[in-house]
Amino acid sequence: MCEPAEDLYAVLGASPSDSVQQLRHRYQQLALQYHPDRLVGESPSETKSSLQRFLQVDAAWRILSDPDSRRQYDLQRRAQELKQDWPEDSTVFLEDMSWDPGERLYTHCCRCGGAFLVSQEEVEEEQPEEGQRAGLLVCCDTCSLSIHVTWLSHSQPFRDSPD
Repeated sequence: MCEPAEDLYAVLGASPSDSVQQLRHRYQQLALQYHPDRLVGESPSETKSSLQRFLQVDAAWRILSDPDSRRQYDLQRRAQELKQDWPEDSTVFLEDMSWDPGERLYTHCCRCGGAFLVSQEEVEEEQPEEGQRAGLLVCCDTCSLSIHVTWLSHSQPFRDSPD
């Protein structure tokens, strides 16, 4: 799936926390509103605009209605959010985070009760030169705080046993 140009949840007037049933309801409302069959008597420009909107709504629904494509889309949204320029709350060393071998994730508790999550794939993508530090800006999964996670190039980031 390619990088989304627009927020598919916004297209449906929904939020990422909405259930599939809630998304279906929003889709059905918008599909009825913009369906080409309901545009009889409209001007050509209004018809074209409504048709484009209908196609956007339909495309958003096709992705968000399927659990696998929705999960992939949500991961891309999160990755895009992490690339934004967020203010850092603190710096945390990867070695000080808890490693979950089953999920292949490092976690660090946030003061709000949420967590900062760093996947094995994210660490592998950020391989620094020998003797250099690598780092990622990571947002809390619950609040708006972010931390800078850092590690050395020669460190063994993935541990076989949990903390």
